[in-house]
Amino acid sequence: MKIVDIRTHILVDPDYQIGATSSAQDDFIVEIVTDEGVTGIGEVDLNPWIARACVEAPGTHTMGRGLRELLIGQDPLHIDDLWNRLYIGSAMNGRRGAGIHALGALDMALWDLKGKILGQPVYALLGGISQPEVHPYASLQPDVSSFEAYRDSMVQWAQEAQSLGFRAAKVECTLDGPYRHMGLHESMTRATEVLAAVRDSVGSDFTLMVDVQYAFANAQDCLAVIRDWVDFNLFFIETPLPSDDLPGYATLSASQTIPIAAGEWLATRYEFLDLMDQGRVSVVQPDLGRVGGLSEARRVAQLAADRQCRVVPHVWKTGISVAASHHFATATPNCVYIEFLPRNLCTSALRRELVQEEPSIHEGHLGLPQGPGLGVTLDRSALQHFEAFAARIH
Repeated sequence: MKIVDIRTHILVDPDYQIGATSSAQDDFIVEIVTDEGVTGIGEVDLNPWIARACVEAPGTHTMGRGLRELLIGQDPLHIDDLWNRLYIGSAMNGRRGAGIHALGALDMALWDLKGKILGQPVYALLGGISQPEVHPYASLQPDVSSFEAYRDSMVQWAQEAQSLGFRAAKVECTLDGPYRHMGLHESMTRATEVLAAVRDSVGSDFTLMVDVQYAFANAQDCLAVIRDWVDFNLFFIETPLPSDDLPGYATLSASQTIPIAAGEWLATRYEFLDLMDQGRVSVVQPDLGRVGGLSEARRVAQLAADRQCRVVPHVWKTGISVAASHHFATATPNCVYIEFLPRNLCTSALRRELVQEEPSIHEGHLGLPQGPGLGVTLDRSALQHFEAFAARIH
């Protein structure tokens, strides 16, 4: 069996807002096709036009080839060999950043393809069941029209998630910093008020995480605020500092007791080694596309286990990434939660409509993924709709 084609799709939600801090408004999908007609699908959380260029651009020498040309004609079953082929062959224009992110979409599709060819779910190919029950958390999306609306919507969403069976949720508290919502000009000290309201609404037995989206310029500014958060019993604080401030992350981890989480933007195990060994974080958050696919996420998870770190994947795309994370968590014992927004909590039409299947929550957990490969099917009419709109705006 050989790979004969790679189809790429750029998708954009017609209701996208360029001022919104949400990459769920667009998508890049790949389909890897074999000569026997079997197709695997993958996606990545990256500007889709940049991702397409990484895949489709022709190469001119052995160290700077395009990803598509490196896969055509290859046997799709030898995924580790193909990952190395892609990594080495594109090293001069890849190695980190967008090149690895695009590689991750292809790797995800290869695992889906292999599962379909062998008639097995991806988690079985990743080593089998390490935990039959995967625990999801809901990421809560605020109303940003005012501080009061922000606080009250967080409470409302937390209660809604709890009523749907979630036992964990992540509260967004981005009132200041480079990625704050347009129109909000509040000090991060007021985030304490938001967290207090949410904790009071859901009770002490509900797991809370908080995402501040790189809000603090340095560790000392962060410590001045989060020292007031100890009583909220937070599972982690996500991305408090810029990704490259490894000394700052180490200071945060050493100076207070709330676990620090980061890693959603990182590519390859090498960046995660720096995050763990220099930044001293205790929770790593590989995005399965951006990190370099399921193949590289497995390596990151093993390195984390060696360091007694927990893994909580970042998931902010469609049901394709949700399914990939579900399989990954099922096969990964130190993956303690996955990010999961069911359709009725999603504001993104892409997330609601692109994939037909969706896991269900029962007593706070997700059961085993179903079907061969990733077990998801693209809604072709939705794909065409979002692809047509993307073509019109570019």
